Amino acid sequence: MSKNLSHLSGRKGLTDNLFERIGELSEKTGSPSQEALTQLAEEFLMRPATMYGTASFYDFTRQANAGKKVYLCNGSACLVAGTQDKLRETMGHHFSEQEIGEMCCLGRCHENSAFHFEGVNYSGKSAEQIAAIKRHETKDGNDAYQVEALGAPVLTASPPAWKEIMEQINRMFQTPPDGILENIKQSGLRGRGGAGFPLGIKMQTCKEAMGSPKFVVCNADEGDPGSFSDRYILEQRPYSLLLGMVIAGYVIGAKAGVVYIRAEYPESIRAIQEAIEELEARNLAGRDILGSGFDFQFKMIRAQGAYVCGEETALLASIEGQRPEVRVRPPFPANEGLFRKPTLVNNVETLANLYHILVHGGAPFAAIGRGRSTGTKLVSLDSSFNRPGVYEADMGTPLLDVIEKLGKGFRKPVKALHIGGPLGGLVPVHKFADLTLDFESFAQQGFLLGHASMIGLPEDYPVVAYLEHLFEFTAHESCGKCFPCRLGSVRGQELLHKAQHEKYFIDQELFTDLLTTMEKGSLCALGGGIPLPVRNAMAYFQEELGPYFIK
Repeated sequence: MSKNLSHLSGRKGLTDNLFERIGELSEKTGSPSQEALTQLAEEFLMRPATMYGTASFYDFTRQANAGKKVYLCNGSACLVAGTQDKLRETMGHHFSEQEIGEMCCLGRCHENSAFHFEGVNYSGKSAEQIAAIKRHETKDGNDAYQVEALGAPVLTASPPAWKEIMEQINRMFQTPPDGILENIKQSGLRGRGGAGFPLGIKMQTCKEAMGSPKFVVCNADEGDPGSFSDRYILEQRPYSLLLGMVIAGYVIGAKAGVVYIRAEYPESIRAIQEAIEELEARNLAGRDILGSGFDFQFKMIRAQGAYVCGEETALLASIEGQRPEVRVRPPFPANEGLFRKPTLVNNVETLANLYHILVHGGAPFAAIGRGRSTGTKLVSLDSSFNRPGVYEADMGTPLLDVIEKLGKGFRKPVKALHIGGPLGGLVPVHKFADLTLDFESFAQQGFLLGHASMIGLPEDYPVVAYLEHLFEFTAHESCGKCFPCRLGSVRGQELLHKAQHEKYFIDQELFTDLLTTMEKGSLCALGGGIPLPVRNAMAYFQEELGPYFIK
């Protein structure tokens, strides 16, 4: 059935996009009416149940969203920083309980106290100005964080001049796509979204895949709490990303690129839209780019609040207007992706590296880093550090250098770093010296580099409460398609909650079986990945967790 829905949605494609239409119906009231959904279903030759299934899934289109006026961040970084209870109390003086909603995450992990009001994100001390913000006397949601490179600046280098960009893109068009592809393969660039799959192999697969049109899709749904490195690129280096998509489109033969940006990043949405218009005005996007005969049209799509859309197949289903459930693979998106056509899906940081590789070559990029982890990596350091911000470091850089030279240590004692988002590893302090910033080091030590976000878990924050939070997050964000994730996340949260608030002890064997079932049986990395930090906690914090378990 989903294939039929993909083809029906593909009839109008990106020009009259079904997902955007559902979002538009939610803008005024917070959730579309059943009458409006029924009319939309008739227009797209689908059943009303399909429309309702989609609209009821997202945070900002489901009926529970109706009437919300202000949204508080409920991400992990704000949680452990302890700022949100006071923020909720403050907002309670200005809004009714029914008007206060939640978002996860706003990318303000460097200063916390984050909230969203009327299309603008705020954080830090902005809550003190909420009365003036409500009266529209101020609308300054701007924030500032440290940006610096330790080693070779690739993504944090100063943006190139337009003249240079024109020359480089012109030079690209004088080179056959296979030549550009070989350069990318030579670079050894691997996906920066978590999986670390070689980009060159994925691009070649998509290039050789049968079917047209082909698409380049940028996964800008940076939903990992604690991460804001993609946000940095979207807002401060948007042309690196967009030109990377043009390069990818030229290589694989795609004439359309989609930037799927999370609704929680309103500043990023505005920045990318302005950048697309600038590229079009300079004939670096659109039809017949720089007289080359190559067309590449951009489409920016505003997401509606769903962490699982960071998974590539759920993201594609979302763009199609379907309920964003994970698809069984194979086929992989490179062969059968958006509207069931060959599609290259990569995250922001991965695609943003392509312009640098085009200019400087694949070999110099491969010379940066260590082993199969080439190039640099952006890291996000949250407010637990003395100098929070977005930093760029060569792959292979010791983790202690990131902590001490870039973050300048911690503001208060921490007992662990949660690295790589909710599905990343929970790294205790004594393991910091054993890790270097690369895929292999983290995997060998039983952790996951992932997005390379770093959230400091304070010494006085209970590990058991943090694990409950992770299960609760997974339960809320699960697409629900597979039982191990949908049910396992809820059972995990319930067990940990009961152990803290009732005279109840968790059967350790039962709990371990639950983790194994989620790992082995889940369709995607959400249910399959959440056991990793839980196992890390059970291995390294036995003394603290022991009182909650029986063997």
